[in-house]
Amino acid sequence: MASVIAPRLFIVAYLLTLAHHFVLGEKQYTAYNYGFDVHRRVRRQFAQPSTMIVMGNAATQAGDVQVRREIRELEQDREVWTLYLLGMSMMQFTDQSSPTSWYGITGIHGMPHQTWGGVRPTPGNEETGYCTHSSILFPTWHRPYLALYEQVLSNVIRMIATWWPEDQKQPYVDAAKRFRIPYWDWATYPPSGGSVLPMSVGGSPFVDIDGPSGVQRISNPLFSYTFRPLNTTAFRQAPWNTWSETLRSPTNWGPGAQSNNSMVAMTIDQNQRSLSQRLYILFSNYGNYSRFSNNAWIPFVNNASYDSIESLHDTIHNLAGGGGIGQLNIRGGHMSFIPYSAFDPIFFLHHAMVDRIFAMWQTLYPQSWVTPTTAVLNSYTTARGQVQDSRTPLTPFFADANGAFWTSDSVRDFTKFGYTYTELTDLASPRKAQAGVRRAINRLYGASSPANMFLRELRAQGIKGGRGRGGTSRAGQQSSQHSPAGGVASNMEGAVEGDSYREWIVNIRAKKQALDGPYSIYFFFGTPPSNKEDWAQAENHVGTMGVFAADGAGMGGMMEAMKELEVSGTVPLTTGLIKAVQGGELEGLQPEEVVRFLRERLVISVLGPEGREFGVSEVKGLKLSVGSFRVRLPGSEDELPVWGEEEGTFDLV
Repeated sequence: MASVIAPRLFIVAYLLTLAHHFVLGEKQYTAYNYGFDVHRRVRRQFAQPSTMIVMGNAATQAGDVQVRREIRELEQDREVWTLYLLGMSMMQFTDQSSPTSWYGITGIHGMPHQTWGGVRPTPGNEETGYCTHSSILFPTWHRPYLALYEQVLSNVIRMIATWWPEDQKQPYVDAAKRFRIPYWDWATYPPSGGSVLPMSVGGSPFVDIDGPSGVQRISNPLFSYTFRPLNTTAFRQAPWNTWSETLRSPTNWGPGAQSNNSMVAMTIDQNQRSLSQRLYILFSNYGNYSRFSNNAWIPFVNNASYDSIESLHDTIHNLAGGGGIGQLNIRGGHMSFIPYSAFDPIFFLHHAMVDRIFAMWQTLYPQSWVTPTTAVLNSYTTARGQVQDSRTPLTPFFADANGAFWTSDSVRDFTKFGYTYTELTDLASPRKAQAGVRRAINRLYGASSPANMFLRELRAQGIKGGRGRGGTSRAGQQSSQHSPAGGVASNMEGAVEGDSYREWIVNIRAKKQALDGPYSIYFFFGTPPSNKEDWAQAENHVGTMGVFAADGAGMGGMMEAMKELEVSGTVPLTTGLIKAVQGGELEGLQPEEVVRFLRERLVISVLGPEGREFGVSEVKGLKLSVGSFRVRLPGSEDELPVWGEEEGTFDLV
């Protein structure tokens, strides 16, 4: 009972803070008051041309590589956390005309479609951002982008640290040296009683901060970003030209809208298991960079590999922004729309997580890298049809004062930017590093994986699970007599054969702009609730794939190509099937039983813009199929499952 009550108590806390936000109405919180004109100092420091060069953290030149920590862990380091909030706040209150202000840095990604650092657009691409979506460069482009943000924020933080009184200054000066931007781990189980969405990010629009001039209540820089001023010349279309701050799951589609972070928290919490499984599968089954890196469906490249880090990333954008989660007449907040997403402070937390996944993946598969691939979309400086490779400039990120840009090859070693991650602190021995990464993956993301569920049950019954010498295992030899999951022995016959089991996955192909905005594809075993806002929390909800899209006004230079672009992703079914066996809905996991069950009970619905429900036949270009794979069980915590080729598929649409 406690495990059920705790999340509800957390959501109550979210609702209370949200109610407080409503009561406060239009109250605007301010920046920290240091007692002098801080922005004059900021302008003077960042007026230097060197601020446009992405050099990594300044301490890197001395060989100082620091760890990027999960945001909840960073909160426990009081001095660093204080500096982080003060630094973000200062960036957000810096004049928007500065290229190193919050507006200037986040505007690189999409809106307001302005030139940064003098890097001019390719003619005809003026109404797009620099970001390379659905591209072989998707993971590598974001690496120097994050490094630029980290560099600017670190410089601000180092400056702030010197403003404490002399007898209090040193702990903050030391803390500034070890600061690196945090990431938000949306795939692991949250602390007991908590939500996947941290309270520091979605709990309150204000925060009490103990800075150089004492405790003050300031605007929470993780909750939202307020435009000062709102650029209605660039943001021409409603509601973007009426929303003066970034919103998540907005309460309405008009000028008075506010964030509904409780809805975001509940929706992400209910999708956490599916997100974790998708990530676990990416680590164990996607060893080819071309397939891992991006969501563009390219025949003869993807083959049976439908998922990607970009597709998983897209689902988080939709969930965090509130796009396609069933709210009537609401299309979602800033994070759900490509052109506006970077303005939301959660964007960099999310993308630091994506970079961490990328860095861990690199450690597992060091030989696979960027191969020449034709771009399917325009960006501000690249054209559709252009061949992109590992030497393509990652614009607008300068690597030196001579005008050279970073490339995928030059960002391959992430430590040159002065950061690493906890799982990657010992890279001297590749073999040990890989074993350490696999242990971390199993610990953080393996709990809900069917492979580990089977192993836990087998070991609980005193049976040695996993691979033994010669590729066999005692677990496999006796699997027909034992229950690999949840203590349902007789119904699990056939689940584990030899040293392997069978995974079932929905493969999805969809037109990115099929509904002219972000949408989500929901999968249920049986009929979904009548209230669409309850879909994500439904007991029979199996998983969701989000399609990260744009509105008509935000991507003028890309819209024609985006309307034809096919993207792909997956939703794992096996854990849901195990649950169906445990609940008596499914007789067993033999292939013929599973196929019959899926044909009879799998229900698919699409939630599009404004909370409207679409049938699968109404979504242009939507293609769905179910694939099955034999997966070999890991033999230890140092190993991951080994996936075989797809053995059988059948079409749903």
